Amino acid sequence: MPHPHPSAEGGAPWPPCPAPFNLAAHALAPAGAAPDRIALVVAAAHGAERWSFGRLAAAVRGTGAALRGLGLDPGDRVLIRLANTVDFPIVFLGAIAAGLVPVPTSAQLTQGEIDRIAAEIAPRAIAAAPGVALPAVPGCAVLGPAELLAAREHAPAPWDMGDPDRLAYLVYTSGTSGRPRAVAHAHRALWARGMMHRGWYGLTPADRLMHAGAFNWTYTLGTGLLDPWSVGATAIIPAGGTTPDQLPLLLKRYDATIFAAAPGVYRQMLRNPLPPLPRLRHGLSAGEKLPDAVRDLWTEATGTLVHEALGMTECSTFVSGSPDRPAPPGTTGYAQPGRRIAVLGPDGAPVPRGVPGTLAVHRNDPGLFLGYLGQPEETAERFRGDWFLTGDTVAMDADGAIRYLGRDDDMMNAGGYRVSPLEVERAMAAFPGLGPCAAAEVEVRPGTTVIALFHEGPPADAAALAAHAAAHLARYKQPRLFVRLPALPRNPNGKLLRRPLRDWRPGA
Repeated sequence: MPHPHPSAEGGAPWPPCPAPFNLAAHALAPAGAAPDRIALVVAAAHGAERWSFGRLAAAVRGTGAALRGLGLDPGDRVLIRLANTVDFPIVFLGAIAAGLVPVPTSAQLTQGEIDRIAAEIAPRAIAAAPGVALPAVPGCAVLGPAELLAAREHAPAPWDMGDPDRLAYLVYTSGTSGRPRAVAHAHRALWARGMMHRGWYGLTPADRLMHAGAFNWTYTLGTGLLDPWSVGATAIIPAGGTTPDQLPLLLKRYDATIFAAAPGVYRQMLRNPLPPLPRLRHGLSAGEKLPDAVRDLWTEATGTLVHEALGMTECSTFVSGSPDRPAPPGTTGYAQPGRRIAVLGPDGAPVPRGVPGTLAVHRNDPGLFLGYLGQPEETAERFRGDWFLTGDTVAMDADGAIRYLGRDDDMMNAGGYRVSPLEVERAMAAFPGLGPCAAAEVEVRPGTTVIALFHEGPPADAAALAAHAAAHLARYKQPRLFVRLPALPRNPNGKLLRRPLRDWRPGA
């Protein structure tokens, strides 16, 4: 029988964010007391680049001052078009330090994709890597590698302190309408991430946290850099070009105590025997569901647990297992200390425990976004009274543990990035003669999913379709399978049925 109490959980609220506040100042606060402590190690098999907290803070504040010196005013947007280099977090924090609003974007975005973003945010400056698609914005300053290097040496700007609720940064995520949305986050977002330190990471100043992702991924930016820095821990990021099979050696060589990655990275690392990792305490996983088989293989190979987290761009993570409270089998874990969550039914009320519903986060959560830029109606649609709807279908056990059951919409997951099928379909529909098409995330082997494009019409060359996708979509949005069907599944009224597409399997 389901537990009689409604499925809502919440402990003592998280302490209010201090005011005045600056996200970058909070992230690099250890530079004041321990400027020589190592903040960042860019790790390679044959050497490493090391940054102390003092050097990092100076580069961040210098970059902020250089941006303001271009005539930018507080609140102006800085578009970040950088590859996998340390320039990425320096520009991100430098802009915030000076009261500007950075907009990090994937270097994989195509010309059309980045043009649409630039038209929406109207940047006053662009930090640009060579060979990355850039928008043409009249009067917008463009800072290339030489200018960014010089900016680090600029006389430091004072921290721009202010209201914790003011806009700090914008980050893009796929929208259910097929149009990417700019998620607006406040300065307090980093303060709120403190709920993850104990509720997911078990993070201490003595830790050395290695994140397998690139600098220019928001999962890396938060979990891999800002969170360890804010407590005085060391962040370790693999150098560009590092492959998953090289990561175990780096974990061992650089004495990593915590390892963070997407599930696919764990899967690839386990293809070969792992060396002993005596310093490793545990792993962290987020971005997509971690298969139980992969989790078990990791524990068998390393003797450590992997603690999984459930979250989204609008609120980071809020449910997780942790060293203090590991997730029971079959669950993701519990609401992090300080979070208030609920499982809601169609009427917006909490359902009994054990009954599936939509996972929701309380609207007063200090980590919750400010809204979607320029989309007040779509922002309002995500709320039911006091609750923000995540779109994840879950059930809450009697003890409060959350069982993830899937998405309640058609969003796809590509290596941790949420991708709208409508965005993929819109881009692919322009392929000559393709006919009606539909994108879906499909499982190609146990625990491994890819984006597939199903289409009607005459046979089409897969290589030509792939080339078309590469020209119009960032790599992580591009279909990996192209499947011709006699007809797409539809209901009697002609509406596309996506569930049969998601259930399609190769060779079936």
